[in-house]
Amino acid sequence: MKVTALIEDDLIEKIKEATGGRNITDSITIALKEYLSNRNIDKVIDEIEREPFVFNEDMAAYGIRNLNRNR
Repeated sequence: MKVTALIEDDLIEKIKEATGGRNITDSITIALKEYLSNRNIDKVIDEIEREPFVFNEDMAAYGIRNLNRNR
């Protein structure tokens, strides 16, 4: 998709430097993908904070030891 955007030159230079992209398009694509990835990670963290993982007691070290001994 072709897009026209007004972005400050210094911001573009910082993005190019930070991403190591070959050109402006590549650099902006890398930055946007990284941004979306970080947003997804933040969503998962928020979900875990609301509903923390609960591990099965049998999967703790002593539980696994007992499972292995009873084989």
